[in-house]
Amino acid sequence: MVTQDTTKTASKHRRDITGYVIAIVVLVVLNALVYNYFFRLDLTEDKRYSISPVTEQMLGNLQDEVFVEVYLEGDFPAGFKRLHQSVRETLDEFRIYSDGNVRFLFFDPNSITDEKKRAEFMQQLAQKGIQPTNLKATEEGKQVERLVFPGAVIKYKGKETAVNFLKGNLAASPDERLNQSVEGVEYELATAVRKVAFQGNKVIGYITGQGELPQQQATDLLGSLQEYYRVALGELDQIPSLQGLDLIIIAKPTASYTEADKYKIDQFIMNGGKAVFFVDAMNAELDSLGAGGTFAMPYNHNLDDLFFRYGVRLNPTLIMDLNSGFIPMVTGYTGGRPQTEMLNWRFYPLLNKYSKHPITRNLDAVYSKFIGTIDTVKATGVRKTPLVYTSRYSRVMQAPVPLTLEEIRMEVNPEQYQAGEQPVGYLLEGSFTSLFRNRRAPAGAASTAVKEQGVPTKIAVFSDGDLIRNDVNPRTGQAYELGFDRFNNIKFANKELAMNTIHYLLDSEGLINVRSKEIKLRPLDKVRVQEEKTFWQALNLIGPLVVLALFGITRYYLRKRKYEKF
Repeated sequence: MVTQDTTKTASKHRRDITGYVIAIVVLVVLNALVYNYFFRLDLTEDKRYSISPVTEQMLGNLQDEVFVEVYLEGDFPAGFKRLHQSVRETLDEFRIYSDGNVRFLFFDPNSITDEKKRAEFMQQLAQKGIQPTNLKATEEGKQVERLVFPGAVIKYKGKETAVNFLKGNLAASPDERLNQSVEGVEYELATAVRKVAFQGNKVIGYITGQGELPQQQATDLLGSLQEYYRVALGELDQIPSLQGLDLIIIAKPTASYTEADKYKIDQFIMNGGKAVFFVDAMNAELDSLGAGGTFAMPYNHNLDDLFFRYGVRLNPTLIMDLNSGFIPMVTGYTGGRPQTEMLNWRFYPLLNKYSKHPITRNLDAVYSKFIGTIDTVKATGVRKTPLVYTSRYSRVMQAPVPLTLEEIRMEVNPEQYQAGEQPVGYLLEGSFTSLFRNRRAPAGAASTAVKEQGVPTKIAVFSDGDLIRNDVNPRTGQAYELGFDRFNNIKFANKELAMNTIHYLLDSEGLINVRSKEIKLRPLDKVRVQEEKTFWQALNLIGPLVVLALFGITRYYLRKRKYEKF
């Protein structure tokens, strides 16, 4: 006779078997789904392990293998280890989303044992643009120095380009700058991959004919742009129209634009063309200062009405700033030889205040020369975003502005430098209204049909024509890198600002927005770490063992209570 206990036991066994079968079926289904449908989960608050959809799409379109050789390898301090780990994790994501078309290798140049070969290899890296960083650390009680190359070379079908990972604002603390570098890893790598693997078809026109910067003084920027886009040069009065271009650059014009020239620019923008203006409102040059000085007077560009219609106004002013650059100045003679010192020239403001925008995020200081103020005016349908500011210790000088080198020797009165932060660059986005609305096309225009309301587009206006001017070696005639101050041997971020602006204007995919990625820096309290180090080490060592023991004891007594009935 079957007892009641036997029936209950059999029923329990059937339920257990059914549960096991269901669990197996669920596991099989989940494995099938995981195998056929790729997904990844990033549970961090700032999504530090995720890459953007536009990067995913670009990697998915790779037709061949991209090889990345990273030189950020070795024994580093904690900050550089974090940057190293971020590069490795990002490249691992690239490999996955490219279906294996991205391969990478980490190599430490310091591991080359032959001293001569090591020096030659490091020189090759420097020639490719990967500059070393000298790290100082304490090892076994001794101060040691080590050269670190925080960069990589990306190769694709015989083409290659260099990437520098150590970015950010030098005014920030070392930890903050390293964190800014971590935030920019994806953008730097993705931009480099796009450069070598995808041929750009956008066309940029560098406009001349009104006394703009000659090609030699813009050669570094134009050469950098050619790595991404096609670049054409042409005089505005010799071109029937600007159609066929995607973006135009107008840099430091000194002569007047005719109405026909402005009509070409205006209609180009009305039809969706992009434009970047680097324009001086005032005629001021350091080389033109004589012994008695001079006065800076406004240029007559005949562009004021064009800018006003689009929403900005370049004022006939010059900005002096206590946060400014230095110029060489003869201060005396020794043995018949002039003695030169680098003295503060307050008409050369250093721009290190930016808005929160992908163009200027984590940007280092920019060097400006004789820069003026910009105001905004009402322009329906146009969004105006200030990009760059002077420091708060600025002074605005109205035209005519006296310029003399004796200004350097004058004692500074801080009360005169209370004008606050002055915007000197604007991004304008939207549907612009034509300057020639309710007007006829000017004489000589290729087309008499005026497009009065534009399609959505973007333009940028900076009140300094020298922002993109590179110096030229007077002896060799070769151009220095844009932003390089040869007198002080400092590199500023002028080229990065110009390139970011142009990338943003032409970037229909939105890759530039990857620069908006933010990773919060959560520094540890170093004093508490030192004081409580032993406690936390013991807790992490003994704590898991105690938890495991408590779990085992609890499980033992629960099982004992459950089965001792039988």
